[in-house]
Amino acid sequence: MKDPRLQKMARGLIDYSVKLQPGEKILIEVIDSGTPLALEVVKQVYRVGGVPFTVVRKKELERQIMLEATEEQLDKMAQYELVQMKEMDAYIGIRAPENANETADVPGEQHQLYMKHYSRPVVDERVNNTKWCIMRYPNPSMAQSANMSTEAFEDFYFDVCTLDYSKMARAMEPLKQLMERTDQVRLVGEGTDLSFSIKGLPAIPCAGEMNIPDGEIFTAPVRDSVNGVITYNTPAVYQGVTHERIRLEFKNGKIIKATGNETDKLNQVFNTDEGGKFIGEFSLGVNPYILKPMKDTLFDEKICGSIHFTPGQAYQECDNGNRSAIHWDLVLIQLPEYGGGEISFDGRLIRKDGRFTLSELRALNPENLK
Repeated sequence: MKDPRLQKMARGLIDYSVKLQPGEKILIEVIDSGTPLALEVVKQVYRVGGVPFTVVRKKELERQIMLEATEEQLDKMAQYELVQMKEMDAYIGIRAPENANETADVPGEQHQLYMKHYSRPVVDERVNNTKWCIMRYPNPSMAQSANMSTEAFEDFYFDVCTLDYSKMARAMEPLKQLMERTDQVRLVGEGTDLSFSIKGLPAIPCAGEMNIPDGEIFTAPVRDSVNGVITYNTPAVYQGVTHERIRLEFKNGKIIKATGNETDKLNQVFNTDEGGKFIGEFSLGVNPYILKPMKDTLFDEKICGSIHFTPGQAYQECDNGNRSAIHWDLVLIQLPEYGGGEISFDGRLIRKDGRFTLSELRALNPENLK
């Protein structure tokens, strides 16, 4: 029996997220599982008069390529895929990896080659020149990471992914205006005391257009303004490795010390290039249904009461000048059960223990977004 939630989600992706118009070409990319949603998306593309293209990838095949790929091979792979991507008006990525740690045993230098010569050029073309939306699709692996049954996770997934994003967008507007008037930001919490400037940089609300699930508003720090220390309390999977207890020290924007449960591999990531040691994004998470981490960045970075502070590449729409092959969203949850914490803008407390304190921002607290 067909799940009506799939049709609702697919319709939202086409009508709201990428706003596909008649005659526009869209690439639908599926990683591992996710075909049931892709089928519904194709139907919705045809409904609005669009032109769908599909590609299906497997993480275990990607791993095998990565193990011995040469720079020349990866340049050719990127060249081939860029021909296709440049033809597209829109892109939807449906990602449901069957093993989040599939590439954990790929040597670090091969990961770096893959990022620099293949992933980054293709991603930049997609992000900067198409209407795009990335999402997950529920599977047993994701349910296991969330410590839930598959059925319970599916119910959670559709609650998270099909909420009223237009309501969220309206609630974000006062925070956007406040961020764009702000110079100095300070983050304080357990193992964290960090200061930086966001003066002159735009704030970008994200409410169901580029990510599903969504629920964040991001900007970027002035590149050389970051000073202090931040300790992330959310596990992060990167290049197949699970990192925990990441602690970063900054001086004049640059990471000068990085430690964690995998300190050597952690530093290998930041040493990918010079920009890997600087921050490309600062964001506040507000999704009312996501309250705990599940080792999946697309969910964890939207946790209500969280922030993410991202080493690596800045986004074009909020460009602080940082360039890197990496963009790693590392998450700090400031809810009381995770140690709490405070955010201040120009010396004024705006969020405490994950809840907005200013009257004009309280519409973003979880009880008001559900």
